[in-house]
Amino acid sequence: MSRVCQVTGATPGFGHNVSHSHRRTKRRFDVNVQRKKYWVTSLGRHVTLTVSARGIKTIDVRGIDAVVADIIARGEKV
Repeated sequence: MSRVCQVTGATPGFGHNVSHSHRRTKRRFDVNVQRKKYWVTSLGRHVTLTVSARGIKTIDVRGIDAVVADIIARGEKV
């Protein structure tokens, strides 16, 4: 599963681990994504989305129908 949110489009960030001696090694800041199943009344079926924690909050505020309509308008498969 790729670490990309279908609602917000959040992707992993990259940076460095910095040791006590200040040596730097590459690291990756992953997005907190989860697979969630929602009932979409406009489609009349369940939809499984890969969403971040902020994406779940966005769905709570805007509603699942509006969010799914935006995802479909972008051309993503739901």
